[in-house]
Amino acid sequence: MEIALPNCVVREFRPGDDESLARHANDRRIWRNLKDAFPHPYTQDHARAWIAQNQYQEPPHHFAIDVDGQVVGGIGLEFKPDIWRYSAEFGYWLAPDYWGRGIMSGVLKAVVDYAFTTFDINRLWAGAFDWNPASVRVLEKAGFVFEARLKESAYKDGVFVDEVIYAIVRPIGQPRNPTT
Repeated sequence: MEIALPNCVVREFRPGDDESLARHANDRRIWRNLKDAFPHPYTQDHARAWIAQNQYQEPPHHFAIDVDGQVVGGIGLEFKPDIWRYSAEFGYWLAPDYWGRGIMSGVLKAVVDYAFTTFDINRLWAGAFDWNPASVRVLEKAGFVFEARLKESAYKDGVFVDEVIYAIVRPIGQPRNPTT
């Protein structure tokens, strides 16, 4: 899977991405806005393990954000079981040197379209810590709507923090893909 956008390419992770992935992911400002499963420091071993883990997804649901041949970010979907089986959670990050360029807004819109046409899902959602208003703006630009504020629901970087939840529902009339 590859989506060419004006300022980047959204594509699958591949062998050889480990150096740029580790270099760009190893930033405390990124780690601070993600779940603790995202390691810090982020090493080439972490990058190689992530690439290997995502090598054979079918259909793919974790992607590299590539600018000029360098992995400078990532975006992915986490599918939920049981009563949430028609929902998926979005997660994303972008290296600070690329913030403020409109990259993530375009990427998010493209991956939302991909998700709704590829997977049998009805709803996509994402959480952001309330100290990260830039992430909230990205979600809103992509059509996500505020649903909830979870008071002090997360413990990150030594403090309790509110998480804000944004979601987007499959457009009316757009059929689900029952083959996935």
